[in-house]
Amino acid sequence: MMKTIVLTGAASGIGNVLLRELCRENIVFAGYRKSGQDEELKKLSDNVRPFFIDMENKTSVKLAADFIKTKTSKIDALFNIAGCVVAGAVEKLDVDDIRKQFEVNTFSHLDFSKYLLDLLEGGRIINVSSMSSFGIFPFISPYCASKRAMDILFNSMALETHRNIKIISVKPGVIATPIWEKSIAQNTQSVELYGEFEKEMKFLVSNAHKNSKKGLPPQKVTELLVEILNSKNPKSSYTVGKDAKFAEIFSKLPQDLLNTIIKFTFSKRIKD
Repeated sequence: MMKTIVLTGAASGIGNVLLRELCRENIVFAGYRKSGQDEELKKLSDNVRPFFIDMENKTSVKLAADFIKTKTSKIDALFNIAGCVVAGAVEKLDVDDIRKQFEVNTFSHLDFSKYLLDLLEGGRIINVSSMSSFGIFPFISPYCASKRAMDILFNSMALETHRNIKIISVKPGVIATPIWEKSIAQNTQSVELYGEFEKEMKFLVSNAHKNSKKGLPPQKVTELLVEILNSKNPKSSYTVGKDAKFAEIFSKLPQDLLNTIIKFTFSKRIKD
């Protein structure tokens, strides 16, 4: 039976691959941010309903939800996918950049979901989080923290709500998507101004280039997302990839031991 689905981040990466899969047999409201992307999305199928949403802008998030409400009275699934990466040493980062990270990756999705709750009764919210939610990756702590906050807030909603809505978190490992190259471009100024952290920043850039090519294909995530959508009783949390499963286990070590291992490993990788 045809479902009505909403997803953010539909123009690229995991969101775009998922959209192409889902629009074959479902009505999909597809969130985009850049001018012209709506026309590209429309070409995929008559089942695609593009809508503009800027995750940094509260008014845009509200207007996007209002638009969807005028077009449907029922949503079977909401996929929260859009995101960005703020990188750098905490002592050097502008706190406003950290606020932006939380606005895009956490607060905007929470706002958007809350605006659509009445339409989601009997449906599910599926969040594409990250293995970074396990919180063990230095120099991308804003990203880690925003994903962890997303998981905690939505899990609390699942515990507290009186509504019949299933909330699921999917935590992929390294996936070969455009987010890596975008993160390099978005953090160029921070990288160039870091002085004492120059080696660490150069490593982050090199690693991001590598991840954009050698990560798991986004299809691995979308296969799971489709499976979760169609499952009668999905779990509350999933990991995708061996690195994500390892990160989950590794994160359970005592903090001091965890810190020692991370600092040693990171310093060794920089030297190599």
